[in-house]
Amino acid sequence: MIDREATCKACEGTGMLADDEGWQYGCTICDGTGQLGSRNSSGNGPLMDTDANNRLLD
Repeated sequence: MIDREATCKACEGTGMLADDEGWQYGCTICDGTGQLGSRNSSGNGPLMDTDANNRLLD
């Protein structure tokens, strides 16, 4: 049985996302597993650097 509460809502449990051109890549929310675990639901993701215009730096 599928646990709807633990299923990643970004990728709908598939573990893959697609951009508007159809390129697929692993879901960054659930790390490609399709399930939200205790690590993902804590909300303590990695801090990312931003520039002066609040854009994320790679």
